[in-house]
Amino acid sequence: MADIHNYTLNFGPQHPAAHGVLRLVLELDGEVVHRADPHIGLLHRASEKLAETRTWVQAMPYMDRLDYVSMMCNEHAYCLATEKLLGIEVPERGRYIRTMFDEVTRILNHLLWLGCHALDVGAMTMALYTFREREDLMDVYEAVSGARLHAAYYRPGGVYRDLPDRMPQYRESTWSNAQKVAARNANRSGSLLDFLEDFTNRFPGYHAEYHTLLTDNRIWKQRLVDVGIVSPERAMQMGFTGAMLRGSGIAWDLRKKQPYAAYDKVDFDIPVGVNGDSYDRYLVRMEEMLQANRIIKQCIAWLRENPGPVITDDYKVAPPPRADMKSNMEELIHHFKLFSEGIHVPPGEVYAGIEHPKGEFGIYFISDGANKPYRMKIRAPGYVHLQGMDEMARGHMLADVVTIIGSQDIVFGEIDR
Repeated sequence: MADIHNYTLNFGPQHPAAHGVLRLVLELDGEVVHRADPHIGLLHRASEKLAETRTWVQAMPYMDRLDYVSMMCNEHAYCLATEKLLGIEVPERGRYIRTMFDEVTRILNHLLWLGCHALDVGAMTMALYTFREREDLMDVYEAVSGARLHAAYYRPGGVYRDLPDRMPQYRESTWSNAQKVAARNANRSGSLLDFLEDFTNRFPGYHAEYHTLLTDNRIWKQRLVDVGIVSPERAMQMGFTGAMLRGSGIAWDLRKKQPYAAYDKVDFDIPVGVNGDSYDRYLVRMEEMLQANRIIKQCIAWLRENPGPVITDDYKVAPPPRADMKSNMEELIHHFKLFSEGIHVPPGEVYAGIEHPKGEFGIYFISDGANKPYRMKIRAPGYVHLQGMDEMARGHMLADVVTIIGSQDIVFGEIDR
């Protein structure tokens, strides 16, 4: 009888735990992984090239479609890079709104990651819990931008508009009577800030439920502890950022090291891991959600006390107020030129990076002085983390590959950009 040799297996691209159209070519000895070769390109949409054919503002909504779980954070990096080239300052209220929504987005991202990671490993209930909380934050997105997912709320120079004074209300219907509707609208009677403050007060209780379900669950620990270990040295050598780097014990966070928006004005801690395994990365992201909740509370308190403009008053970058545009010829010309030609950005090159929920997300621009980017390059954290798949999976079982993909928190929109 012939010896059994290593055999090659396709994992994906249709696998539910591949988190997108990832095709992994696995070389197996029985169930032990000897090599994991990620194949990408099946989702490629040429976002970087498309940006070169759109004006600076028209290209911004493409950011929402990269990592479609961290929409406003992608927008933030794009706007920061554009603002650096333009040499403009964002009003302080605009910076605080950006900071608040970056952290709302961080919680949204980590909730989806937690529910899906647990689902991949076999814990069915977690997805129901985390999606319950995501609904509230999706309502906040919708209230401010009109869209639940692809917000396009940030603009070069600030944000599209100020925070609304009221939240959308539930209405009576054939399956919801007046009593049920009144109960569901109880925390929606005030402004968006009131609704968000109510959420931040409730969230630590929800967070404790996640810990109860998972953190000391012996099956969860058996699936995560000592799986996909990355040493601090290797994490840095491979270019890991975000929770992938902090899980290995390196306290690197752009919000502290290179502050942007209002992060130098808020107080928060950077959680780090000890062992660099999937369980440490889980604990780091869990704590990041509580820290994000803490930042949101501080932003709410500041925004209540400090009204003001939310976007630059440079009418060559942002449109003038509608009332001025309808009563003044100069503002009308600005409005017309801005929406027909777009912003003319000075020549130069620039890079801007932010602490995205998945790691360092950066935008590199080259401008030739026209109303469109000459070149745009995206530094996507998931793309860098996926290259570590082979090293992280070697010597582990086939079932551990799913755990490692989940602990990397990859979304293919930014990898196959």
